[in-house]
Amino acid sequence: MNTIAAAYLLDCIAGDPEWFPHPVRLMGRLAQLSERWLRRPNQSAGEELVAGAFLTAGLVGLSWFATTKAIKWRTEILLAWTCLATRNLVDESLAVIRALGQEDLPLARQRLARIVGRDTHALSPAEIHRALIETLAESACDGIVAPLFYMAIGGVPTAMAYKAVNTLDSMIGHADHRYFYFGKAAARLDDAANYIPSRLTALAIVALAGRNRASALNIWKRDGGKHKSPNAGQPESAMAGALRVRLGGLNTYSGEPLVAPLLGAEFHSPQLPDAKRALRLITAVSLLAAAAAIAVRKLKS
Repeated sequence: MNTIAAAYLLDCIAGDPEWFPHPVRLMGRLAQLSERWLRRPNQSAGEELVAGAFLTAGLVGLSWFATTKAIKWRTEILLAWTCLATRNLVDESLAVIRALGQEDLPLARQRLARIVGRDTHALSPAEIHRALIETLAESACDGIVAPLFYMAIGGVPTAMAYKAVNTLDSMIGHADHRYFYFGKAAARLDDAANYIPSRLTALAIVALAGRNRASALNIWKRDGGKHKSPNAGQPESAMAGALRVRLGGLNTYSGEPLVAPLLGAEFHSPQLPDAKRALRLITAVSLLAAAAAIAVRKLKS
Protein backbone atom coordinates (compact mmCIF):
# COMPACT_ATOMS: atom_id res chain seq x y z
CA MET A 1 0.00 0.00 0.00
CA ASN A 2 1.18 3.53 -0.76
CA THR A 3 2.78 5.00 2.39
CA ILE A 4 0.81 8.24 2.22
CA ALA A 5 -2.48 6.38 1.68
CA ALA A 6 -1.79 4.04 4.59
CA ALA A 7 -0.73 6.89 6.90
CA TYR A 8 -3.79 8.96 5.99
CA LEU A 9 -6.08 5.97 6.63
CA LEU A 10 -4.43 5.36 10.03
CA ASP A 11 -4.84 9.03 10.95
CA CYS A 12 -8.54 8.97 10.03
CA ILE A 13 -9.12 5.77 12.02
CA ALA A 14 -6.92 6.25 15.07
CA GLY A 15 -6.26 10.01 15.26
CA ASP A 16 -3.60 11.03 17.79
CA PRO A 17 -3.99 8.73 20.83
CA GLU A 18 -2.39 10.22 23.93
CA TRP A 19 -0.84 6.88 24.93
CA PHE A 20 1.20 6.71 21.72
CA PRO A 21 4.85 7.89 22.06
CA HIS A 22 4.39 10.67 19.51
CA PRO A 23 7.60 12.03 17.89
CA VAL A 24 6.30 15.61 18.17
CA ARG A 25 6.14 15.26 21.96
CA LEU A 26 9.72 13.96 21.90
CA MET A 27 10.73 16.95 19.74
CA GLY A 28 9.16 19.29 22.28
CA ARG A 29 11.01 17.62 25.16
CA LEU A 30 14.33 17.79 23.28
CA ALA A 31 13.69 21.47 22.50
CA GLN A 32 13.09 22.20 26.20
CA LEU A 33 16.24 20.37 27.30
CA SER A 34 18.33 22.00 24.57
CA GLU A 35 17.09 25.46 25.51
CA ARG A 36 18.25 24.94 29.10
CA TRP A 37 21.67 23.87 27.83
CA LEU A 38 22.11 26.56 25.17
CA ARG A 39 20.76 29.62 26.99
CA ARG A 40 22.80 31.39 29.62
CA PRO A 41 22.06 34.51 31.71
CA ASN A 42 23.08 37.83 30.19
CA GLN A 43 23.57 36.51 26.65
CA SER A 44 23.81 39.18 23.98
CA ALA A 45 21.25 39.40 21.19
CA GLY A 46 23.78 37.90 18.77
CA GLU A 47 24.54 34.99 21.11
CA GLU A 48 20.81 34.27 21.52
CA LEU A 49 20.31 34.38 17.77
CA VAL A 50 23.16 31.89 17.19
CA ALA A 51 21.97 29.61 20.01
CA GLY A 52 18.41 29.55 18.68
CA ALA A 53 19.65 28.90 15.14
CA PHE A 54 21.83 26.06 16.43
CA LEU A 55 18.86 24.48 18.22
CA THR A 56 16.65 24.85 15.16
CA ALA A 57 19.21 23.36 12.76
CA GLY A 58 20.05 20.56 15.18
CA LEU A 59 16.50 19.43 15.90
CA VAL A 60 15.36 19.67 12.27
CA GLY A 61 18.43 17.78 11.07
CA LEU A 62 18.13 15.16 13.81
CA SER A 63 14.44 14.61 12.95
CA TRP A 64 15.31 14.03 9.29
CA PHE A 65 18.28 11.76 10.04
CA ALA A 66 16.53 9.70 12.73
CA THR A 67 13.48 9.21 10.51
CA THR A 68 15.66 8.11 7.60
CA LYS A 69 17.24 5.46 9.79
CA ALA A 70 13.94 4.40 11.36
CA ILE A 71 12.41 3.75 7.94
CA LYS A 72 14.94 0.97 7.47
CA TRP A 73 13.28 -0.70 10.47
CA ARG A 74 9.95 -0.75 8.60
CA THR A 75 8.32 2.00 10.61
CA GLU A 76 7.69 4.34 7.69
CA ILE A 77 3.90 4.09 7.78
CA LEU A 78 3.71 4.58 11.55
CA LEU A 79 5.97 7.64 11.35
CA ALA A 80 3.96 9.05 8.45
CA TRP A 81 0.79 8.57 10.50
CA THR A 82 2.19 10.67 13.34
CA CYS A 83 2.77 13.57 10.93
CA LEU A 84 -0.97 13.93 10.21
CA ALA A 85 -3.73 15.38 12.38
CA THR A 86 -7.00 15.03 10.46
CA ARG A 87 -8.80 12.75 12.89
CA ASN A 88 -7.64 14.64 15.97
CA LEU A 89 -8.70 17.99 14.48
CA VAL A 90 -12.11 16.62 13.51
CA ASP A 91 -12.70 14.97 16.90
CA GLU A 92 -11.70 18.03 18.93
CA SER A 93 -13.77 20.34 16.73
CA LEU A 94 -16.81 18.07 17.00
CA ALA A 95 -16.48 18.11 20.80
CA VAL A 96 -16.66 21.92 20.78
CA ILE A 97 -19.61 21.92 18.36
CA ARG A 98 -21.53 19.35 20.45
CA ALA A 99 -20.97 21.37 23.63
CA LEU A 100 -22.25 24.51 21.90
CA GLY A 101 -25.27 22.60 20.59
CA GLN A 102 -26.06 21.55 24.17
CA GLU A 103 -25.57 25.18 25.31
CA ASP A 104 -22.82 24.02 27.67
CA LEU A 105 -20.59 27.09 27.37
CA PRO A 106 -18.04 26.10 30.07
CA LEU A 107 -17.47 22.74 28.36
CA ALA A 108 -17.20 24.38 24.94
CA ARG A 109 -14.52 26.75 26.27
CA GLN A 110 -12.70 23.87 27.93
CA ARG A 111 -12.68 21.75 24.77
CA LEU A 112 -11.70 24.70 22.58
CA ALA A 113 -8.67 25.36 24.80
CA ARG A 114 -7.26 22.00 23.66
CA ILE A 115 -6.79 23.23 20.09
CA VAL A 116 -6.24 27.00 20.30
CA GLY A 117 -3.52 29.13 21.85
CA ARG A 118 -5.74 32.05 22.87
CA ASP A 119 -7.43 32.43 26.25
CA THR A 120 -10.87 30.78 26.20
CA HIS A 121 -12.24 31.16 29.73
CA ALA A 122 -14.32 34.25 28.93
CA LEU A 123 -15.23 33.71 25.28
CA SER A 124 -18.83 34.25 24.17
CA PRO A 125 -20.51 31.72 21.85
CA ALA A 126 -19.80 33.97 18.83
CA GLU A 127 -16.13 34.21 19.81
CA ILE A 128 -15.93 30.43 20.22
CA HIS A 129 -17.41 29.98 16.74
CA ARG A 130 -14.81 32.37 15.33
CA ALA A 131 -11.91 30.77 17.19
CA LEU A 132 -12.94 27.31 16.02
CA ILE A 133 -13.26 28.36 12.38
CA GLU A 134 -9.92 30.19 12.41
CA THR A 135 -8.23 27.19 14.01
CA LEU A 136 -9.76 24.79 11.49
CA ALA A 137 -8.44 26.92 8.61
CA GLU A 138 -4.94 27.33 10.02
CA SER A 139 -4.63 23.77 11.32
CA ALA A 140 -5.69 22.43 7.94
CA CYS A 141 -2.35 23.75 6.73
CA ASP A 142 -0.14 22.86 9.71
CA GLY A 143 -1.67 19.48 10.50
CA ILE A 144 -2.85 18.16 7.14
CA VAL A 145 -1.82 19.90 3.91
CA ALA A 146 1.77 20.80 4.81
CA PRO A 147 2.74 17.32 6.12
CA LEU A 148 1.14 15.71 3.07
CA PHE A 149 2.91 18.19 0.78
CA TYR A 150 6.32 17.40 2.23
CA MET A 151 5.57 13.69 2.33
CA ALA A 152 4.69 13.84 -1.36
CA ILE A 153 7.81 15.69 -2.48
CA GLY A 154 10.39 14.30 -0.06
CA GLY A 155 8.98 11.29 1.73
CA VAL A 156 8.42 10.74 5.45
CA PRO A 157 11.80 12.14 6.60
CA THR A 158 11.00 15.48 4.99
CA ALA A 159 7.51 15.49 6.54
CA MET A 160 9.01 14.72 9.95
CA ALA A 161 11.55 17.53 9.52
CA TYR A 162 8.61 19.84 8.77
CA LYS A 163 6.91 18.74 12.00
CA ALA A 164 10.12 19.61 13.87
CA VAL A 165 10.05 23.09 12.32
CA ASN A 166 6.38 23.52 13.25
CA THR A 167 6.95 22.28 16.80
CA LEU A 168 9.88 24.63 17.35
CA ASP A 169 7.88 27.58 16.05
CA SER A 170 5.06 26.86 18.51
CA MET A 171 7.51 26.54 21.41
CA ILE A 172 10.17 29.21 20.84
CA GLY A 173 9.10 31.13 17.73
CA HIS A 174 7.53 33.98 19.68
CA ALA A 175 8.19 37.69 19.31
CA ASP A 176 8.19 38.35 23.06
CA HIS A 177 11.17 39.48 25.14
CA ARG A 178 12.24 35.96 26.07
CA TYR A 179 12.27 34.45 22.58
CA PHE A 180 12.69 37.42 20.22
CA TYR A 181 16.25 36.44 19.25
CA PHE A 182 16.46 32.86 20.51
CA GLY A 183 13.41 31.78 18.49
CA LYS A 184 13.94 33.93 15.40
CA ALA A 185 15.54 31.18 13.29
CA ALA A 186 12.71 28.77 14.11
CA ALA A 187 10.03 31.36 13.34
CA ARG A 188 11.57 32.36 10.00
CA LEU A 189 12.07 28.73 8.98
CA ASP A 190 8.44 27.99 9.81
CA ASP A 191 7.34 30.95 7.68
CA ALA A 192 9.34 29.57 4.76
CA ALA A 193 8.18 25.98 5.26
CA ASN A 194 4.50 26.97 5.28
CA TYR A 195 4.63 29.46 2.43
CA ILE A 196 3.52 27.05 -0.31
CA PRO A 197 1.30 24.76 1.84
CA SER A 198 -0.69 27.69 3.25
CA ARG A 199 -1.52 28.88 -0.24
CA LEU A 200 -2.35 25.36 -1.39
CA THR A 201 -4.71 25.11 1.59
CA ALA A 202 -6.39 28.37 0.62
CA LEU A 203 -6.66 27.19 -2.99
CA ALA A 204 -8.28 23.93 -1.85
CA ILE A 205 -10.79 25.85 0.30
CA VAL A 206 -11.67 28.02 -2.70
CA ALA A 207 -12.02 24.98 -4.97
CA LEU A 208 -14.37 23.25 -2.51
CA ALA A 209 -16.41 26.31 -1.53
CA GLY A 210 -19.30 25.45 -3.85
CA ARG A 211 -21.58 28.36 -4.66
CA ASN A 212 -19.36 30.64 -2.56
CA ARG A 213 -16.26 29.88 -4.65
CA ALA A 214 -16.09 33.39 -6.13
CA SER A 215 -16.49 34.95 -2.67
CA ALA A 216 -13.74 32.72 -1.26
CA LEU A 217 -11.38 33.66 -4.07
CA ASN A 218 -12.11 37.39 -3.79
CA ILE A 219 -11.66 37.57 -0.01
CA TRP A 220 -8.50 35.46 -0.23
CA LYS A 221 -7.01 37.80 -2.84
CA ARG A 222 -8.07 40.92 -0.92
CA ASP A 223 -7.43 39.94 2.72
CA GLY A 224 -4.89 37.11 2.54
CA GLY A 225 -1.96 39.46 3.09
CA LYS A 226 -3.45 41.45 5.97
CA HIS A 227 -2.37 39.06 8.71
CA LYS A 228 0.98 39.73 10.39
CA SER A 229 1.95 36.16 9.52
CA PRO A 230 2.78 35.65 5.83
CA ASN A 231 0.86 32.36 5.94
CA ALA A 232 -1.94 32.28 8.54
CA GLY A 233 -4.06 34.80 6.70
CA GLN A 234 -4.11 32.74 3.51
CA PRO A 235 -6.41 29.85 4.53
CA GLU A 236 -8.28 32.01 7.08
CA SER A 237 -9.24 34.62 4.48
CA ALA A 238 -10.29 31.94 2.01
CA MET A 239 -12.40 30.36 4.76
CA ALA A 240 -14.00 33.73 5.59
CA GLY A 241 -15.06 34.10 1.96
CA ALA A 242 -16.18 30.49 1.63
CA LEU A 243 -18.46 30.80 4.66
CA ARG A 244 -19.21 34.50 4.15
CA VAL A 245 -18.35 35.22 7.79
CA ARG A 246 -16.15 37.80 9.51
CA LEU A 247 -12.96 36.48 11.07
CA GLY A 248 -10.24 38.25 13.04
CA GLY A 249 -10.58 40.79 15.83
CA LEU A 250 -9.54 40.93 19.47
CA ASN A 251 -7.95 37.85 21.09
CA THR A 252 -6.09 37.48 24.36
CA TYR A 253 -3.04 35.29 24.94
CA SER A 254 -2.02 34.74 28.58
CA GLY A 255 -4.00 37.84 29.45
CA GLU A 256 -2.38 40.04 26.79
CA PRO A 257 -4.74 41.49 24.15
CA LEU A 258 -3.86 41.13 20.49
CA VAL A 259 -5.96 42.51 17.65
CA ALA A 260 -5.91 40.48 14.43
CA PRO A 261 -6.96 42.15 11.16
CA LEU A 262 -10.54 41.59 10.05
CA LEU A 263 -10.98 39.10 7.22
CA GLY A 264 -14.28 39.38 5.35
CA ALA A 265 -15.18 42.49 7.35
CA GLU A 266 -18.42 43.00 5.43
CA PHE A 267 -19.86 39.65 6.52
CA HIS A 268 -21.69 38.65 9.72
CA SER A 269 -20.12 37.13 12.84
CA PRO A 270 -19.86 33.32 12.71
CA GLN A 271 -22.65 31.22 14.15
CA LEU A 272 -22.90 27.52 14.97
CA PRO A 273 -24.05 26.45 11.47
CA ASP A 274 -20.98 28.24 10.07
CA ALA A 275 -18.68 26.27 12.37
CA LYS A 276 -20.30 23.03 11.21
CA ARG A 277 -19.84 24.05 7.58
CA ALA A 278 -16.20 24.90 8.26
CA LEU A 279 -15.61 21.43 9.69
CA ARG A 280 -17.21 19.78 6.65
CA LEU A 281 -15.13 21.96 4.34
CA ILE A 282 -11.86 21.13 6.07
CA THR A 283 -12.73 17.43 5.98
CA ALA A 284 -13.13 17.75 2.21
CA VAL A 285 -9.83 19.67 1.99
CA SER A 286 -8.15 16.83 3.88
CA LEU A 287 -9.45 14.22 1.43
CA LEU A 288 -8.42 16.32 -1.57
CA ALA A 289 -4.94 16.91 -0.15
CA ALA A 290 -4.45 13.22 0.59
CA ALA A 291 -5.54 12.23 -2.93
CA ALA A 292 -3.20 14.80 -4.47
CA ALA A 293 -0.25 13.70 -2.30
CA ILE A 294 -0.82 10.05 -3.15
CA ALA A 295 -0.94 10.89 -6.86
CA VAL A 296 2.27 12.96 -6.71
CA ARG A 297 4.09 10.24 -4.79
CA LYS A 298 3.03 7.62 -7.34
CA LEU A 299 4.32 9.78 -10.17
CA LYS A 300 7.67 10.12 -8.40
CA SER A 301 8.02 6.39 -7.74
